[in-house]
Amino acid sequence: MNLAHACLNEKWRVTSGDWREKSQRIKGKVRLPIFLLCFLNFLYFLYVPSAFASGRVECNSVPSKILAHTVPYCVVLPGSFDADKTKRFPILYALHGLGDNEQFFVHSGLWNLIEDLRDHGELKDFLIATPAAGASFYINSKDGKVRYEDFLLQEFFPFIEKRYRAAPGRAHRAISGVSMGGYGALHLAFRHPELFSAVSAHSAALIEKLPNFLGGPQSPRSRVLGGVFGLPPDAAFWNANSPLMLARTANLSALRIYFDCGDQDDFGFEAGAAALDKTLTTRKIPHEFHIYPGRHDPAYFAEHLPASLAFHSGLF
Repeated sequence: MNLAHACLNEKWRVTSGDWREKSQRIKGKVRLPIFLLCFLNFLYFLYVPSAFASGRVECNSVPSKILAHTVPYCVVLPGSFDADKTKRFPILYALHGLGDNEQFFVHSGLWNLIEDLRDHGELKDFLIATPAAGASFYINSKDGKVRYEDFLLQEFFPFIEKRYRAAPGRAHRAISGVSMGGYGALHLAFRHPELFSAVSAHSAALIEKLPNFLGGPQSPRSRVLGGVFGLPPDAAFWNANSPLMLARTANLSALRIYFDCGDQDDFGFEAGAAALDKTLTTRKIPHEFHIYPGRHDPAYFAEHLPASLAFHSGLF
């Protein structure tokens, strides 16, 4: 008879000041009362499942006075977020690419990947927050109409970290991104290294020679960039915000840096990635950089995003 059956079938009788206990021998050495074993078994099933609770994604919106509209966002929450209401967590801001949105981790299947990694003990528990950014490149636009960087620094980061119990301080905050989001992550980390302990980017939109990339003042690429950088894009404004330029002078000695790119990137961003690697190497700033086989597409991102997640998990 197993313990569950014993707990169900055991009859207990209480007499005046006397328990008639029936005991069960465990491994021939220790004899414990069955009622105690039943109680311990009950505690096991009462408390253990919460430690293995599944994570979830919460999508909502935050009001913004700076942008004059609400901004949708999604946060990937580990299972322990609901299991322990007092626990605080490190946070990774994951920035989506051009044409994507705040549900990047949901519709791409990356949330399932994160759950699998955590189930196998390959990823620590931390928050992953993604705001909707449109085509903002995560900076303040040249004309001043879309102050997205100000929104992030003054409204979004404080809101998310308070609402979702983020652990305070630079050591518990990191930023990552893909394509346009990679540009944004590197830009924000290089411009504000006092805020982030680490940054990562996949196929970041790093453009070393802007005129060659644009292909003309009225080209589709010029129009895409025009809302942020001016139409035609202003080279001086571009350089002032470019991670490639910021990397030349920013104090990055305490920032952990990871980035990669495909060797057949559809926009030629591997050249910009190589230029960033050269700048950081010349300045003797430690970093991890890879050029992998691949294009600028979801297949490449899905294959290499686990590397940046592991990178940040190891630092948290």
